[in-house]
Amino acid sequence: MSLPADIREHVSLQAMNSLGIAASARWFVDVDSDTQLGPILDYADREGLPTLILGGGSNLVFADDYSGLVVRMAIAGRRWEQVEADSAVLVLGAGENWHESVLYAAAAGYRGIENLALIPGTAGAAPVQNIGAYGVELGDSLVSVTVLDREAGQWRVIANEDCDFAYRDSLFKRQPGRFVITELRLRLSRSRPMVLGYADLADYFDGQNTEELTPLDVAQAVMAVRRRKLPDPQQVPNAGSFFKNPVVSLATWDKLKSDYPDMPGYPGAQTAKLAAAWLIDQCGWKGYRNERVGVHNRQALVLINHSGGNGTDVLTLAERIRKDVVKRFGVALEMEPGVIPAVLTPEK
Repeated sequence: MSLPADIREHVSLQAMNSLGIAASARWFVDVDSDTQLGPILDYADREGLPTLILGGGSNLVFADDYSGLVVRMAIAGRRWEQVEADSAVLVLGAGENWHESVLYAAAAGYRGIENLALIPGTAGAAPVQNIGAYGVELGDSLVSVTVLDREAGQWRVIANEDCDFAYRDSLFKRQPGRFVITELRLRLSRSRPMVLGYADLADYFDGQNTEELTPLDVAQAVMAVRRRKLPDPQQVPNAGSFFKNPVVSLATWDKLKSDYPDMPGYPGAQTAKLAAAWLIDQCGWKGYRNERVGVHNRQALVLINHSGGNGTDVLTLAERIRKDVVKRFGVALEMEPGVIPAVLTPEK
């Protein structure tokens, strides 16, 4: 095989995933422009190489080495478009650091994504999970994404309404490998009401005049709250929230609430969202550690890799937790991180 000059062989991925799992890529390339991306993917297709598009590696579990081509998105760029009296569109390259982009927008006085501060990863990865925190989701502000549609072999701009956003879900997550996001556009405002209703933020601002808060004030509050609860991946390798908050029918919610009166939940018109952290904590997992991996002692949703665990260690612990929650509450937890290489979803 005659390699393009920018593709490298046998590259360690340990520093490129926030769980710090030792894994390597058979082939690896950094892509920093649209013009570079197309030829690289064409080459992979011609050679029959499976490809993995990698952002910040904050939402992945490497269960093994990757035998194909890892393409790390490094497309940079931040600019403002459609600047009006009250609003503007922030355009981000897929390789931009998400948290730094949030602070950039907040410092400029624009509202809409300040509650998403300190979420690790790149801008290009944000639409895949429809990242969310403290009552705000990316889909609330996203206008469109620019993608390379590998199935159709063409560039496309996909509008918000066509992204099929749902809780921690999107078109891009449901069709992995098809769409390579290179740029996103966010409509932000100087006057949009800020979302401060979540208990942690309400407690943080208790006694303050919230009408005078700036988006940067809120971003800094979110950072403070998250740092109290969540370990820094640079200090304690982790992938953030490892399980989604499960969504159940209202009938199931009523039954669970009757059996467990202290159970927190967020009932809506047709379904209720449960607190996965509470379910895990009630099963006694918070603070658990074995010789390699464990569960954070302040946030039961966070699995940590404290002593060089591998992907199997992490996934085995996750499955033990999942089984305990099913046994006690009859509720199936779903992992947030993707598993590379892909494995079958455990039976529920």
